[in-house]
Amino acid sequence: MYNYYTAVCIMIWLMLLVLCILIRENGRIAEKKKRLFYLTYLLIALAALAEWVGLQLNGREDLPKAALQVVKCADYILTPTATGALVMQMHRNSRRSWLLTGVLAGLLALNAVFQIISAFFGLTVVIDSHHVYSKGPLYPAYLALCMIVILMVITVFFMYGRLFRRRNRFSLYAILLLVLVGFMIQAALPGGYRVAYLSMTMGAALLYIHISEYSQQEADDTVSRQQEQIETDALTGLYSRLAYSNELQRRDDAGPLPDGFAAVMLDIDGLKSVNDSLGHEAGDELIVGAAACIKRVFDGLGRCFRTGGDEFVVLGEMSRGQAADALRRLDTECAAWTGRLVGGLHLSAGFALAEDRAGLSAEALVREADRAMYEAKAKYYALSGKDRRTRSREEAGV
Repeated sequence: MYNYYTAVCIMIWLMLLVLCILIRENGRIAEKKKRLFYLTYLLIALAALAEWVGLQLNGREDLPKAALQVVKCADYILTPTATGALVMQMHRNSRRSWLLTGVLAGLLALNAVFQIISAFFGLTVVIDSHHVYSKGPLYPAYLALCMIVILMVITVFFMYGRLFRRRNRFSLYAILLLVLVGFMIQAALPGGYRVAYLSMTMGAALLYIHISEYSQQEADDTVSRQQEQIETDALTGLYSRLAYSNELQRRDDAGPLPDGFAAVMLDIDGLKSVNDSLGHEAGDELIVGAAACIKRVFDGLGRCFRTGGDEFVVLGEMSRGQAADALRRLDTECAAWTGRLVGGLHLSAGFALAEDRAGLSAEALVREADRAMYEAKAKYYALSGKDRRTRSREEAGV
């Protein structure tokens, strides 16, 4: 059995070495985090070594009794410490995480002192005259401490699991179950099935895979957030000019535009005169108000972009009737809008349908919508009698 366990320990140590190599080659893990992994694997390796050496020295009357005492003391110190080290791999920079880590460190330090004292008085390990060790009278106290450490590990596992998407949590809890089953088999079943360090090593390997996957998820989420930020107009919350350019390219790469595709061009009337007479804060209020009206009307019909200072584009699947109805509803929304600095809002708009202009690219279709928008703008100024270049404070609604 001991020869077989020697082979198991060799595989444990080799697996831990491979894990160290994988950690070293992983560019997504910070150096500080890597050192925690190395420390965990070292503690598991030393704990397994202490248990293995204890088995080799058990019953060896030709060797000093003190050697077995030292080895078993190290075994009982390193085992809960190696288990607790798994907690550090899941440590997060939060108050609760720091509190649990501090309590765990205190318990492990208390256990180390307790085991050193016990080695002199045979409290947790008793070694008879034939140099055979057995459990001492205070071994249950050591076992209770190990259970507390395991409960803390379980707590941290569940806290850490909250960081993951729900579908990724079950594998994390399965890793925890694997480690716990290994400890239960060794502690509870007769026959000396020494699989605790094997299950701990396998758990550490699987936890590395899980944490590596989480690191990739964090990196992907960061990229997604950055992409969302650069594709979102900071002032209005609509899609940005960059997102608009990407959408045109995507549409053109997909081939001919479908007949149901429409481009809507919109422009705020009188923004320059508002900026000149009331200031740019009022102009920004007008832009934000226009964006809100556009989004309420066209949300669900297409994607809304702010392509310039007072210019907006909507691209989406719309029929002629839907586009015309949307522009009527937009007039109603704008007529009802009022701001803190500006009393009114008007948008000139035009649309173009792919079914009327077969073969045009998305960008060319937008130019057609732009022409229709300028025709509507000219008609608006002609009917209102207002000068496009100037606007009085009264006309601005103040």
